[in-house]
Amino acid sequence: MRKPNPRNRRSDDPVVKESVMKRSQRKEFDASVPPKPFHIQPKTPNQQLLIDAIEAFPITVAMGPAGTGKTYISTMTVARLYLKDKYERIILSRANVPTGRTLGHFPGTVQEKMAPWLAPLISVLEKAFGKTHYDNLVSKGKIEIQPLETIRGRSFEDSLVLIDEAQNLDFEEIKAITTRLGEGSKLILMGDPYQSDVDSGRALEKFASMCYNSSIQVPVVEFTIDDIVRSDIVAQLVKMFMLNDVQSKTITKRKSSETISRPKEPALLA
Repeated sequence: MRKPNPRNRRSDDPVVKESVMKRSQRKEFDASVPPKPFHIQPKTPNQQLLIDAIEAFPITVAMGPAGTGKTYISTMTVARLYLKDKYERIILSRANVPTGRTLGHFPGTVQEKMAPWLAPLISVLEKAFGKTHYDNLVSKGKIEIQPLETIRGRSFEDSLVLIDEAQNLDFEEIKAITTRLGEGSKLILMGDPYQSDVDSGRALEKFASMCYNSSIQVPVVEFTIDDIVRSDIVAQLVKMFMLNDVQSKTITKRKSSETISRPKEPALLA
């Protein structure tokens, strides 16, 4: 005898009923459902200091060489705070200063133009939220890309603001950014003065110094070569480049001093 095909069973069959019930109870993925808050495991004491500073203060400055986890820790902490404390939105921005030769203007919308500049932040947020939920937050305006050119006049209420490559900001841009911060918001400025493409990163250091002198609580977490976690070769390279920069500046200052102190030759009479 042929065995009965289970597909031909009647809808009132107990086996069919149980199968249908299980399928209906199976939860489908919903991009609007946020992931649960997660734990961040710092790899260095300064990474823990950065987490604590972001959680405790409205403005935090993170400075240090490449590979120390400034961007990763800051962005992951912001993602966790968003899931945990019900902030309204996450704002992403950075100084639009190219590294080396530029390819020119990027086509597309503001988000499409800025996305290559903000790729380090975006990739961490996608890891924290999941790609689908991240895209859902962007489409709802919960994650917003803000060009610095149009930041004046805005007020960020209940927002988490991440500013990358802050060493390339001039002082007027820092003034414009920091004075946008409204109630219930946090601002994190991340930068590496040794990789500054403008003014050697002095504006960010000037801002931190002014806050300290004015008794304004803006913690500055300074990472060093010892905090580099990317790889051993990166630590060696950063140390080499920093030493080369110091030597180059010393030689430049010495030549400048010799030029100023050298007496002018007397003019020859015709």
